[in-house]
Amino acid sequence: MLTNPSAAVQASKVALVHSCAHARRRSAPIPLKEKGLIIRPEIWFVKVAATLFVWSNSLDRFFGYFSDHLTPPLALEVIKRLNNPTLRLKFFHFSRERLNISHTYLTYDVLLRSLCQAGLHNSATLIYNCMKSDGKLPESKLLGFLVSSYALANRFDMSRELLAESHSNKAPVNAIVYNSLLNVLVNQKKLDDAVCLLMELMRLQCHLETFTFNIVMRGLCRAGEINEAFKFLNDMISYGCQPDIVTYNTLIHGLCINNKVDKARNLLKDVSSKTDFAPNVVGYTTIISGYCKLGKIAEGTSLFDEMVESGIRPNTFTYNVLIHGFAKMGDMASAVAMHDSMLFHGCPPDVVTFTSLIDGYCRAGQVNHGLDLWHEMIARNISPNLYTFSVLTNALCKSNRLQEAHDILRLLKQSEIVPQPFIYNPVIDGYCKSGNVDEANAIVLEMEKCKPDKLTYTILIVGYCMKGRTREAIGIFYKMLEAGCSPDDITVKTLCSCLLKAGMPREAAHIRKILFENQSLGLSLERSYNENINADMPILGNLNCQSFQLSADSFELVGSIAKCDETIRH
Repeated sequence: MLTNPSAAVQASKVALVHSCAHARRRSAPIPLKEKGLIIRPEIWFVKVAATLFVWSNSLDRFFGYFSDHLTPPLALEVIKRLNNPTLRLKFFHFSRERLNISHTYLTYDVLLRSLCQAGLHNSATLIYNCMKSDGKLPESKLLGFLVSSYALANRFDMSRELLAESHSNKAPVNAIVYNSLLNVLVNQKKLDDAVCLLMELMRLQCHLETFTFNIVMRGLCRAGEINEAFKFLNDMISYGCQPDIVTYNTLIHGLCINNKVDKARNLLKDVSSKTDFAPNVVGYTTIISGYCKLGKIAEGTSLFDEMVESGIRPNTFTYNVLIHGFAKMGDMASAVAMHDSMLFHGCPPDVVTFTSLIDGYCRAGQVNHGLDLWHEMIARNISPNLYTFSVLTNALCKSNRLQEAHDILRLLKQSEIVPQPFIYNPVIDGYCKSGNVDEANAIVLEMEKCKPDKLTYTILIVGYCMKGRTREAIGIFYKMLEAGCSPDDITVKTLCSCLLKAGMPREAAHIRKILFENQSLGLSLERSYNENINADMPILGNLNCQSFQLSADSFELVGSIAKCDETIRH
């Protein structure tokens, strides 16, 4: 039975013609040219075989055709032509079980990679077992791929089995294979498994390299297990692997993110005096960043000067760390001086540089200076990021320059940046506090690329209550529930207070009932409105050495509620 008559009939005709053309030499397989190149008749055979296999439910009538012409190299070409991993698997079994084809190593390689990439790891295991029964073992590249793929699919049992079989067969295993598995374990935060594996590899005297130890040490440092990381530093030396600059930078980073910056600086000195290689800009910048995070800007500046004197040229990130540190401390003169030094030494500023300076000026109440830098950044063809928009809109709203903040939001909408609610919320809150709730609601409708969050709905509910528009406030409350946002206790208490004073006790009781049901479901109602608006927003993002935080100023909710009560009384 053929599932596509037109395609199958055409393929059948070609198959019959091709079969007759080669009838005289059926005793011999179709020859292949040297270097794996197939000649024209073989190309036709591969096309016909693949087409028949795709469109036919039964290949019995073509069994002789396949039996006469299919060879292991041609089987590989057919499998490569079949893009669907399931069809590839089906053809493999058909050719192996019914035609007794002994598949080549390349066929197994292609098929195993295809199945694993499609997430069909159980089928891949079956093919791997066939490969072993044919006396073929995976070479280092394929072994590394399989070990990583099974690990990514949470099949660590199979990853370990593959390694164990390689060891039992005394097959040489490249360190890259171990590195791949350890990297997956560390990235998936399975640190205990990674440590156990590395210790087992050391016990078996496997071929390891410095990078192998660096992977596990990186995971330990991220998890705050600094002492364990230093133990592996000693182990790697005992094992015959010499630490490199990446090893020491990893340890320095681990110390800094755990606020042990002075110890990191001492380690930097040891590297400089006791090793054959000098510290690089990454190590210095990491420690400078650590000092700035702790507010020790003087120590950071001192280390910066030491770095320059030792002949190490600071990069953009080094300058950004100090500029952000000065701006956060309110020392804009030093921040600008560092920016000028950056330009003088030919180090180009980036979006992080400008965002830090804009934030510093806005914190100091000099919003116009921040806007000047915004325009300079645009003139330099440096695109603002999400947090540049956030810094500026927050500052404009604090200065009650709502229309300008709204204009910034329109620019955000025209960009390719995916916005977040925390950028819109200050502008929405500003319009609500000024009594223009309709404009606030219009901004919510402009949030096409992101959805309102709990804080957005709370701002609107409070705003409508302040205007005495309780029915609309109730409607927003129900929209909030439909969107899956759990109201906090301040939202509910504010709304209920307004409803009671408006002579709507039944509606207030229903709102309280919903609050009780949400509490029974275990939904979190602890974070208040003020806690939400004070949520930290990272300006610099994850920039290797350090993530910095920018706090947004809180909205005066208590005052808003008081105004709401006064409005309802009048």
